[in-house]
Amino acid sequence: MKRSIILFLFALATGIFHAQEYPRVIISGDYADPTILRDGNDYYLTHSPFYYAPGFLIWHSQDLINWEPVARALTEWTGSAMAPDLIKYQNKYYIYYPSAGTNWVIYAEDIRGPWSKPIDLKVGGIDPGHVVGEDGKRYLYLSKGQVIGLSDDGLSTIGDAKDVYNGWEYPKGWDTECMCLESPKLSYKDGYYYMTSAEGGTAGPATSHMVVSARSKSPLGPWENSPYNPVVHTYSVTDNWWSKGHGTLVDDVNGNWWIVYHAYAKGYHTLGRQTLLEPIEWTTDGWYRTKSTATPIQPNQSIKHGLELSDNFKGPELGIQWTFWKEYAPQSLAFKQRTLWVEAKGTTPADGRMLLTTAEDKNYETQVDVQVGKGNTAGLVLFYNESAYAGIVSDGKKFVIYQGAEKKTELPNTIGKQFTAKIQNQGNSVRIMVSKDQKTWITLIEHMDVSQFHHNNYRGFFALRIGLFSAGKGTAGFSHFRYKDAIPQEKDMSAYLMVFHQDETHGLYMALSRDGYTFTALNDAKPVIAGDTIAIQQGIRDPHIFRGPDGAFYLAMTDLHIYAQKAGFRSTEWERDGDEYGWGNNRGLVLMKSWDLIRWKRANVSFDKLSAGLSEVGCVWAPEVAYDDQKGKLMIYFTMRYKKEANKLYYVYVNDDFDTIETTPQILFEYPDEKVSAIDGDITKVGDTYRLFYVSHDGEAGIKQAVSSRINGDYVYDPRWYDLEAKACEAPNVWKRIGEEKWVLMYDVYSIRPHNFGFIETADFVHFKDLGRFNEGVMKTTNFTSPKHGAVIHLTAEEADKLTNYWLNHQKD
Repeated sequence: MKRSIILFLFALATGIFHAQEYPRVIISGDYADPTILRDGNDYYLTHSPFYYAPGFLIWHSQDLINWEPVARALTEWTGSAMAPDLIKYQNKYYIYYPSAGTNWVIYAEDIRGPWSKPIDLKVGGIDPGHVVGEDGKRYLYLSKGQVIGLSDDGLSTIGDAKDVYNGWEYPKGWDTECMCLESPKLSYKDGYYYMTSAEGGTAGPATSHMVVSARSKSPLGPWENSPYNPVVHTYSVTDNWWSKGHGTLVDDVNGNWWIVYHAYAKGYHTLGRQTLLEPIEWTTDGWYRTKSTATPIQPNQSIKHGLELSDNFKGPELGIQWTFWKEYAPQSLAFKQRTLWVEAKGTTPADGRMLLTTAEDKNYETQVDVQVGKGNTAGLVLFYNESAYAGIVSDGKKFVIYQGAEKKTELPNTIGKQFTAKIQNQGNSVRIMVSKDQKTWITLIEHMDVSQFHHNNYRGFFALRIGLFSAGKGTAGFSHFRYKDAIPQEKDMSAYLMVFHQDETHGLYMALSRDGYTFTALNDAKPVIAGDTIAIQQGIRDPHIFRGPDGAFYLAMTDLHIYAQKAGFRSTEWERDGDEYGWGNNRGLVLMKSWDLIRWKRANVSFDKLSAGLSEVGCVWAPEVAYDDQKGKLMIYFTMRYKKEANKLYYVYVNDDFDTIETTPQILFEYPDEKVSAIDGDITKVGDTYRLFYVSHDGEAGIKQAVSSRINGDYVYDPRWYDLEAKACEAPNVWKRIGEEKWVLMYDVYSIRPHNFGFIETADFVHFKDLGRFNEGVMKTTNFTSPKHGAVIHLTAEEADKLTNYWLNHQKD
């Protein structure tokens, strides 16, 4: 007989504070080779401009976390300007930088400008680093451990460059590009000069780049290497950040120290090297090393973070977000009635006039209204360099779609010389659309792969930037330029997607609802993916779907067919002896990732092959996907046991491609009575609290809850039963009603025939309203029965419409 519902509330442990973990991105997008300066309560930062002009975008902050752009310092130079050193000396600001085979300096009385014209220091090497001795003499360090004297005004060099530092010898087995000793940046503390340098090469293998430290009593050496080297380094391809390096130290107003450096987001070299921050701690023997937490700085003023990329082109000058490519030609621009008119040059994106801005997100959407002038060709592109670009351009008669410099497709332009071009870039998969009225859109191409447009293939250290393109003759007009992070928020949602399986087929089903109450299965209530096409056991169970922080959809399923012998898929009841490994024993999961819920990338993971210690795993069931904000990682949690012991909830971290488990299973939650199984975990974050609903087999199976202040552990046991069923149930899944502070707890009432889902609703996770089962209360189905082990997420109207239309046209058995 079902146990009675416990009528008292369990006291939950709350109030545990977890500090922000580092490293932390402070400026997203292509902001490489950071150099930082503290000026009283203010911090300033700039980066390599390469061929983007005007260059040296200067950022301002008062807390090292929130940054606003305040000026561009350089409008003319030759070559590719890079790896600057921003310093202040005797009330004057300087930027030292290399370009065109020599080193240069510009200076200003006010950091916002005006800045001087470049002055040639007539010394080779790269990545200059300025330092002042205790006697007031100035020096410039360069790559390969060289140093040269500077004049008192810092605008010319004295003597010849000398070799004074050989770098740190890293282990021979490390996978790097080259020794490449570079990026010397100098700091002074407690009688020592500290030189922070880079080694290993700046791209190539994930583990190439690094930050190393050395110290000296004199600004000229000799230099002693730190025993804590490398201070910053990507040790493994499983790291979220690749090629971490090129660091600069800064102290804050509270006497704490920090390091800023750059790195590629794993899998997103197209975004360029982004700026990261980590706190520094000083050891008792006078060295520094990074740490994972820090006390935030309290600013004196509020700063709006980031660079606004969208532009209405009010004029009279080009917005700070825009740069030219290999030229600085403001005279080629005109502003009229909120339209930017750009004089043409060249014929293709390889030689045409380009205005570029820096994409910041893994999943973004950009669009602009285009007016094609007489004899002109114009459009919207993604531009890496003259050999690597993609986008849509038109002369008013035809559209040309570029998929790299060597591949283009021509299509008729039925819209004319005025059109809106839109590019959606979802994880380096590009969709290009055009419209006459921004109501009806024509998709010209989708699923275009731009993932290879980056330095490792095309050199240059650039990024795939958004570009306004004008070529041929005359001018092109651009208006209403828009850029947005394309990850939808709750305000954008208007539909619900349910995934589930059925015992009869062991396949994946999907059902849509526009109101969250009535669900209709897609594909005429047949599987959208057959289990025997994706699973090792030729059947799947327990599907769970999750929208990741990148906007992609992640689907995890149990690789198990409980009727495989009857279906003729195997000769035994289970994969292994049921007496030894238990009911429904299996060893793997099916992992799938999609950007559109239609095209899926799949991986089959066998846990017994992850490590020798997992060879006797008895089951891996009911996986769910979440995102650990502290780790910055996707997390899969699931039911697992060894042989026939009690089931427990475990978790692992998985890569963003969703095809590789990166850690060994760790306990997420186990029942207080070690002999009792806890299965089918489901985590929902509400405010700062993580709520884990799971199935307890302490008597007849039912739903209990445990809570924690962190996602991957410390869940506090609550003895209350939460489901309202008189019979056994499992598979809890919590989903929120769109636009309401209400959550639905859905569960699988597997003990009745036919199987059904039960629903209860709450606003506080204490009091629950019974909604009944499907078709026995307010929750309805229109074309299916007997769903098993479901999960629900929100969709936008566009996503729901696209999915509905696809299955109306692609129904299959």
